[in-house]
Amino acid sequence: MTDTKTLTLAEIEALSLRALIAAGTSEANAAPLARATAATEADGVTSHGLAYIPIYCEHVQCGKVDGQATPSLTQPRPGVITVDAATGFAHPAIDLGFEQLIPLAREQGIAALAIRESYNCGVLGYHTYRLAEAGLLGIGFTNAPASIAPSGGSTPVVGTNPFSIAAPGEGGEPALLIDQSASTIAKSEVMKHAREGKPIPEGWALDPEGKPTTDAEVGLKGSMAPSGGYKGVGVALLVETMAAAMTGAVLGIDASPFSGTKGGPPRTGQFFLAIDPGATSGGDFAARMTALTAAIHTQPGAHLPGDGRAAKRARARRDGVAVSIATLERIEAFLG
Repeated sequence: MTDTKTLTLAEIEALSLRALIAAGTSEANAAPLARATAATEADGVTSHGLAYIPIYCEHVQCGKVDGQATPSLTQPRPGVITVDAATGFAHPAIDLGFEQLIPLAREQGIAALAIRESYNCGVLGYHTYRLAEAGLLGIGFTNAPASIAPSGGSTPVVGTNPFSIAAPGEGGEPALLIDQSASTIAKSEVMKHAREGKPIPEGWALDPEGKPTTDAEVGLKGSMAPSGGYKGVGVALLVETMAAAMTGAVLGIDASPFSGTKGGPPRTGQFFLAIDPGATSGGDFAARMTALTAAIHTQPGAHLPGDGRAAKRARARRDGVAVSIATLERIEAFLG
């Protein structure tokens, strides 16, 4: 008996939408999150795909996120847009901001979007990818509840705090998509191993005393290992500055966990920069990016960040995605 079932991307989106609405999310808020879930599954980032739908549903029901929230937008300066997510899902708040960010960046050459009172935005690269699709260089930051300790310390002060950059390319696909966290691995991967009772590779997480561990549960009680040691801590601090300090969002040290039901809304933030390459590159941005990517792709075995996701995305659009039966059963439980 197989432990997976193949679903089309449309089926994944529809199932996500139904579950979120059944849990108490408005259709307007559920729709962008369902679309993102299907896209995430297509990219092969299963830890942030359907596996997260039961968590989202649980968080709506316990009040960690307001499924009925209405985000509000202001424009305090000509090139700056701010969105208050009102403790709702990040995705509808980002959608609202992008509706003005994209035309504003095209008009002015550059524009910024700051989002506060927000929640887990899923895969950050999904959002910068959309800016690249619109012909803009997209740069994104999002902070998370504290899980990385400072160099020489053992108490977490910053989150895994991803950043992403997506450069526009031909045919609507980014020429380059970098999406990486400040930790060696995303915390959701450790959570996934803990749920499945599997050990984690050494180097992913540290125990409460700051020592390496292969026990996922122990790692979740300790801290995430920063990527590149002190350099990873520096990246996390950079992202914390951009996504929390610059947006007015809650710092990771004060944010409630993205997992479990303890605490109220995390109230974290996101920050995006959208830049029109034509405004800064002298008109040869595409040629330079082609030369840059070709220098990598012409090397046997070499690949660019984002190549793996692009290949999986094309395959998923054609063949669908194999999803865990156990995950589907957890989702079905919210449908009654």
